[in-house]
Amino acid sequence: MTAVPDFPFDPKEFIGKRALVTGGTKGMGQAIVRRLSAAGAKVATTARSPLPEGQAPALFVQADISTAQGVNRVASAVLDAFGGLDILINNVGGSSAPSGGFAALSDEHWQADINANLLAPVRLDRAFLPRMIERGQGVVIHISSIQRRLPLYEATLAYAAAKAGLSNYSKGLSKEVGPKGIRVNSIAPGFIETTAATALIRRIAAEAGTDEEGGRKLLMDSLGGISIGRPGRPEEVAELAAFLASPRAASIHGAEYTIDGGTVPTV
Repeated sequence: MTAVPDFPFDPKEFIGKRALVTGGTKGMGQAIVRRLSAAGAKVATTARSPLPEGQAPALFVQADISTAQGVNRVASAVLDAFGGLDILINNVGGSSAPSGGFAALSDEHWQADINANLLAPVRLDRAFLPRMIERGQGVVIHISSIQRRLPLYEATLAYAAAKAGLSNYSKGLSKEVGPKGIRVNSIAPGFIETTAATALIRRIAAEAGTDEEGGRKLLMDSLGGISIGRPGRPEEVAELAAFLASPRAASIHGAEYTIDGGTVPTV
């Protein structure tokens, strides 16, 4: 497993904790896996593709969790290996829909984005929450997006709508399971420079006939700019996730934290 970023942390904070981070082999997910593991957690993760060389989570399950069958495979493997979870971080998300606005999106594009960005977390929560409720404790974190408040219609409208649904669902779930000892929060990242974001930058650059830096600027401009002048880093999201998963955030519940460098222009 690659080195942990140089942020101060307690290497014993999550000892004895069992966590699942979906989509944990790239980008924000990989950073969250590293961060929780470095603080002592036993971490499982998932991806559609094989585990990359050099990564060594406590458990890896190759599955497509945008399908019910993939979620069932992950849930079965994690429950068999761990017996349950203390921390569930629903990180998987993204879109492969084409650009071109609403008219370019077919029913299949809409359904694919809803499956990956909304139904995957819903199904995983349904699989793991009962055992958390039995123990009277647990943490669920949903990775949403600022696009749920600031949608980009040209390329990711279906993704944005699905993330809006996820944030709404997360709030509703928090009201149901909070009295049962389960904390539920969500994180809304802005432009985080992940592998997926780099692919989007290159696609925008190719369509605009510019280079990668030009594509990055176009993407930043499409968001209305980023006040700190740069995209975020996966490790910064991981720090926020670790805080929300920890006892330090014991009274934070039903909230959504935006981490976007000041992109969203409203309070």
